[in-house]
Amino acid sequence: MLDTSTGNARSQHAPEDGRARLRSIDEPEDLRKIAREDLPGVAAELRSELIDIGARGGGHFAGSLGTVELTVALHWVFDTPHDRVIWDVGHQAYGHKALTGRREGLRRIKKSDGPSGFLRRAESPHDHFGAGHAGTSISAALGMVEGAARAGVDRQVVAVIGDGAATSGMSFEALNHAGHLGSRVRVVFNDNGMSIAPNVGGLNRTGDVAGYAKALGLDYLGEVDGHDLPALLTAIEALRDAPGAALLRVRTRKGQGFAPAEADPFRWHATAPFDQATGERKKSAAPPSWTACFADALGRMADRDERVVALTAAMPDGTGLDRFAERHPDRVYDVGIAEQHAVTFAAGMACEGMRPVCAIYSSFLQRGFDQIVHDVALQQLPVTFALDRAGLVGGDGPTHHGGLDLAYLRAIPHLVVAAPRDENQLQHLLATAVESDRPFALRFPRGAAPGVALDPDPKPLPIGRGELLRRGTDLAFVTLGKPIAAALSAAEQLEGLGLSAAVADARFAKPLDEELICELARATGRLVTVEDHALAGGFGSAVLELLAERVPEARVIRFGLPDDFIEHGDPDEQWQQVGLDPESLTERVHAWMRGGGCGV
Repeated sequence: MLDTSTGNARSQHAPEDGRARLRSIDEPEDLRKIAREDLPGVAAELRSELIDIGARGGGHFAGSLGTVELTVALHWVFDTPHDRVIWDVGHQAYGHKALTGRREGLRRIKKSDGPSGFLRRAESPHDHFGAGHAGTSISAALGMVEGAARAGVDRQVVAVIGDGAATSGMSFEALNHAGHLGSRVRVVFNDNGMSIAPNVGGLNRTGDVAGYAKALGLDYLGEVDGHDLPALLTAIEALRDAPGAALLRVRTRKGQGFAPAEADPFRWHATAPFDQATGERKKSAAPPSWTACFADALGRMADRDERVVALTAAMPDGTGLDRFAERHPDRVYDVGIAEQHAVTFAAGMACEGMRPVCAIYSSFLQRGFDQIVHDVALQQLPVTFALDRAGLVGGDGPTHHGGLDLAYLRAIPHLVVAAPRDENQLQHLLATAVESDRPFALRFPRGAAPGVALDPDPKPLPIGRGELLRRGTDLAFVTLGKPIAAALSAAEQLEGLGLSAAVADARFAKPLDEELICELARATGRLVTVEDHALAGGFGSAVLELLAERVPEARVIRFGLPDDFIEHGDPDEQWQQVGLDPESLTERVHAWMRGGGCGV
């Protein structure tokens, strides 16, 4: 354990060679052979292991430290994997992975040769339901209970929900249905008062979980200290033996056992590698992130326009709105893990003259698709969607890749869709969005921005107008957003191979700069589209649709994400894997131009 009384990170936990009990556990069956009175020792070793893993390789951190005792208790009491334990989201389940045969693999967590940072059915028979987005556990568990009963299988199913996922609309819907069915679903409410940031909402404020569970028809089994393992074991056994749908509240502390994470679980939700003795993280000399640049640009917009407000769905840190809140603390709304509500709430604010900016990850905004259509675009309300994590996101993997937004957004009438190539263009496009009085979506990637200088005064750009960045006579790259840099580099390499390539920044996926694109198609006869997005329905598809009508003789080849889910790993390796790095683009375009490849 760690000394938590002095506020430092002085470690008292056992070294690697002192985790003998933990090393003996390859499956939960091994855990169940350990005597009840020895389980606190297992929990101490597991917490020590997780701290060591986090220090060496980073990853999600505080959530899993808070569920150590709960993880041990669930796998000791229930007959897993025959019985199912469904962990919501998955970033609180590193201990679960360690007890189910993946302890050594956790040292490579989120790397291409290591396990996912979330839950995956394909990774382990103990991961019964894949999860990277919050609020799915109770619905899935309830479906498993009903499915097992219909198949004649005697099986217990437990949903472990916490870290703010209980505020998700799906969670309420599932609890309501569970109470109606009366199925023997078990719900553990891991109440640590947090999502990534502190929890929000009336349920969190009143704490009336008992009244809520009884109103919905679930047996409420009370609450227990989630770090008192003997008491927790007794409570989990009562949950196992309950006759109908039942809910147990477990009070835990996010970051338990590591003083810095206990003191600031928000900051320690996920971490880079750090020094166990001091808690200090490795510092990077990289330029500011796209997220930080967005937050600063939004802050400048709010300085000059009092109508600007910002909304997040339980992700103030991930979307940069915690940074924006330092500048405008009274103009930020955290609605909890409720993307659908966030979109319609923003639409309501727009009805009253506000200019709301919804900062939501690209893959998370998928949950609000109907609200974008019905509540924003149909009514032509001036809501701006800032889609962080567009494209490939690295270690978080397929649940977090933002590879579908162009397709699902450009199909919506009245909605403008744009992507900046650098942080300077980001601030101009944000000004364009806020001042356009139109529904507007702005996508940008994860990671460090290019580091270009900023113009002193952000100004709106003409909607639907791109920019020619490089002239050429043999072919033309047409792209937008992050792939611009790769296209420019490939154009330079192609010049060395005797090919003259133009490069155009379309800026907008909708509306397209039709004149620029058609002019390049007529002048060169060959267009290359590049996008960090699925090829199906994306930017390249939009260009093809345009040219089919106006320049049908032009040849087009499209580069983007394949019709598959890209695994987690290093971002640069992912770009090489899908052929979007400059060298791959150069090789593929050169082969195409020499007749060795086929254009669409």
